[in-house]
Amino acid sequence: MTLAFDVAVRAEAELGEGATWDPATGRLLWIDILNSRVHTYDPATGRRTVRRTGQHVGAVKPRAGGGLVLNLRDGVGLLDPDDTFRWLHREPVAGRRGNDAAVAPDGSLLAGTMRYDEAPGGGTLSRVTGDGTATVLLQDVTVSNGTGWSPDGRLMYYIDTPTRRIDVLDFGGDGTIAGRRPLAEIEEGAGFPDGLTVDADGCVWVALWDGGAVRRYTPSGELDRVIELPVPRVTCCAFGGPGLTDLYVTTARVGLTAPHPLAGSLLVVPGAGKGVAQPAFAG
Repeated sequence: MTLAFDVAVRAEAELGEGATWDPATGRLLWIDILNSRVHTYDPATGRRTVRRTGQHVGAVKPRAGGGLVLNLRDGVGLLDPDDTFRWLHREPVAGRRGNDAAVAPDGSLLAGTMRYDEAPGGGTLSRVTGDGTATVLLQDVTVSNGTGWSPDGRLMYYIDTPTRRIDVLDFGGDGTIAGRRPLAEIEEGAGFPDGLTVDADGCVWVALWDGGAVRRYTPSGELDRVIELPVPRVTCCAFGGPGLTDLYVTTARVGLTAPHPLAGSLLVVPGAGKGVAQPAFAG
């Protein structure tokens, strides 16, 4: 199957990331981590917005009551519908920042961190609930990245990028995780796994940093689809649009001496598959 991409938003994001569909507003949320910006894009109208955050932002997700939850350098913050910002869980650590995050089936936020120097074991994955309680689920993480769930919510997929693996864990109804094991490994020379999303068939789509592609793996870990892209630093993917059939893909240009003209843009692959509606943060 050959799937063609379109350019949704032509941009020059340093580190475009975190594609997330917000069904309540019909908009695609995404971020530029290093430029501290939250972007929105409405595919129905083409309207775009850009908001600056006070510090580097690793992820943005919609909240159940409106507004946004942000995984920032110094912790997790809330943006209310009236544009008021407040901290939910503030935990600054010198040399560390928030990275990718995802909303779990129970409405909690699984927020990852990493060190700026990418020192091994310098990051974590924590569960943050609506009352601000934070519980560390994984320690000794290097670059906490893609996180997602099977359609029935019983399996959690997770990426610590330097491992080159997509791991799978058992996810409990109380937000606990157990039984971490490899689902698939990205071979040498094919790039590094970054952000991921899970489709209605339970297949895992993963963006490949320095791999110029998005791959789909079956629930048994078999590679069954590859979407080649012209930009090497592909960072995240998420289904969006009215039927959740369009795959949105963020890209980056940071560290490239001669970046492709589309590096840092938001791309879209129409009709790539069928996504699953994602929960909003319960806080």
